[in-house]
Amino acid sequence: MSSLVCVDDYERHALRILPRSVVDFHRGGAGEEHTLRRNRTAFQSWYIRPRVMRDVSCVDLRASALGCEASMPCGVAPTSMQRLVHADGECAAARAAGEAGTVFILSTLSTSSVEEVAAAAPDTTKWFQLYIYKDRSVTRELVARAERAGFKALVVTVDSAVYGMRRADMRCAFSLPAHLRMANFSEDMAHTSGGEGLLDYVNNLYDQGVTWKDITWLRSITKLPIAVKGVLTAEDARTAVEVGVSAIFVSNHGGRQLDTVPAAIEALPEVARAVGGRAEVYLDGGVRQGTDVFKALALGARMVFLGRPALWGLAHSGQRGVRGVLDIVRAELRTVMALSGCTSVSDITPAMVAPASTYSRL
Repeated sequence: MSSLVCVDDYERHALRILPRSVVDFHRGGAGEEHTLRRNRTAFQSWYIRPRVMRDVSCVDLRASALGCEASMPCGVAPTSMQRLVHADGECAAARAAGEAGTVFILSTLSTSSVEEVAAAAPDTTKWFQLYIYKDRSVTRELVARAERAGFKALVVTVDSAVYGMRRADMRCAFSLPAHLRMANFSEDMAHTSGGEGLLDYVNNLYDQGVTWKDITWLRSITKLPIAVKGVLTAEDARTAVEVGVSAIFVSNHGGRQLDTVPAAIEALPEVARAVGGRAEVYLDGGVRQGTDVFKALALGARMVFLGRPALWGLAHSGQRGVRGVLDIVRAELRTVMALSGCTSVSDITPAMVAPASTYSRL
């Protein structure tokens, strides 16, 4: 693994070994993939303003999120069907996050069940990503199972009223292989088949009538803190706070839902200002390296979460590969903080970054 020195190295390896349909499913985005690309390139629109001649002999990366302690402000985002890329799937990724001392978020659309992941990674801080389904009893039962399994928070995806137009999936007629299943659902719900199997699944189960009132309903059936994932505007951020969420993920679903929306890092300052400290703010989308994490923290995020990078690590060597990705990002962030004069994440303030255009005008 000595040749793997950055996330891109893991991705290149994954692209060589994984089937084309799996690569297209996990790597692809919606429409012409403008937002998918912009999620990464938008970080270049911000420059770091380092402070020098500070004692950085001890750099502390520790952070907390929803009362959960983490060794660094970077966790593992929910991504679906991880057994597509490695036989151990979500169980391996959860164990790696636990080894790294950070948060792992399990997707509802996982190929390992809530109970399997809980048994495989009992000491990992685990959150559960959730959709609100047409059949509220399905949602209620998933919440109850997550609670029983020791998950510490619910992450409700709110940007998926309908399935995004993902052309790569359409072209390869993506469906879940016969040896895998949606492990959190009963047998009659768990398999998707046919050229539009996943699309049919989503359209049949997802509730296009979900509103903010359903977050209030969800709060009534659980004591777990609730985060909402998929917010890109100040208006929605303020509403989320008003209905009592504990945290907001600034996210565009990895560029997989609506094309030409802003990159997550571009929407972050607007959302952070609107929240005004009344809820925690997180970010996912396009994070690949320590400088990305640093910029997100400076612009108002408390934690950032890695989605595809963890998958590329998983594809390489399972648990060891995911841990490798997390260790790389940790080391990069520590270096960035030291070179910027920051000894703790609380030192990373808005004054530490500036739009690149500021310097082009000088």
